[in-house]
Amino acid sequence: MSKIKLKVGDLVKVIAGKDNTKTGKIIRIDHKKESILVEGVNMITKHAKPSAKNQQGGIIHQEGPINVSNAMYLHKGKPTRIGYKLVDGKNGTEKVRVAKSTGEVID
Repeated sequence: MSKIKLKVGDLVKVIAGKDNTKTGKIIRIDHKKESILVEGVNMITKHAKPSAKNQQGGIIHQEGPINVSNAMYLHKGKPTRIGYKLVDGKNGTEKVRVAKSTGEVID
């Protein structure tokens, strides 16, 4: 299993699949399945029975998971890979995420 370098709230671009070239924020990450939920990407329909949470029931449109390998981090509007760098900070050395294309610190 590879390490997922993306975080919840990151802006990503889909680079493969039916939703190719769409962008959105990451809603949820599943580390075991190596999949992510991206806002407005891979929309699926679910048929729901009426319940306490959803009293009306009916057809619900929601995001489906996509594999992490099919999404790339967007840095200044361009897709880029993510790396790590050790930087001296307040509390000694810190490990920070870096955009591979520009070398700039992401967070």
